[in-house]
Amino acid sequence: MMDWITTSWSAVGMVLLGGLGMYATVIMLTRVFGLRSFSKMSGFDFAVTVATGSILAAIFIAKDPPLLQGMLAMIILFFMQAAVAELRKRFSFVEAIVDNRPRLIMWGGEIDEKQMLKAKITRADLLAKLREANVTRFEQIHAVIAETTGDVSVLHGPPDETLETGLLDGVIGAERFKSAMGD
Repeated sequence: MMDWITTSWSAVGMVLLGGLGMYATVIMLTRVFGLRSFSKMSGFDFAVTVATGSILAAIFIAKDPPLLQGMLAMIILFFMQAAVAELRKRFSFVEAIVDNRPRLIMWGGEIDEKQMLKAKITRADLLAKLREANVTRFEQIHAVIAETTGDVSVLHGPPDETLETGLLDGVIGAERFKSAMGD
């Protein structure tokens, strides 16, 4: 009965060694591959961050932590991320396959229900993001964008200020507003 609560000192030592080894591996890989390793610049970056956490967790909770296996998995993961990032830079079709495109879900005070549906964002989600961005009136909103990472960007300011439409390049649903503004 107590086996599921207690553990042996050798198991504690293995968890400690595994944790230290993986911590050192992550620090080394982050130094080699850069901070982009943990960014959410694209959906792929986010997936790598989640996978990194899963690998670390597996090492920490394994009965006999396979340290070298975890290190190898982490190295492969970081190399894959670097390779995909490089391919995205060189080939637009890779970027199109790997990345989602951002969507304009609100322009001024007008909510685009079609884009909200495609982004799988509810009205309650949108209102929460507006409050989070300290929007106090709908007339302050220039644009709200569902980003490729799942984040929501709220571009707001005084109503007499205009949004530079170049900020909407590549955003699905922005074309009609950009053309109406003459850009």
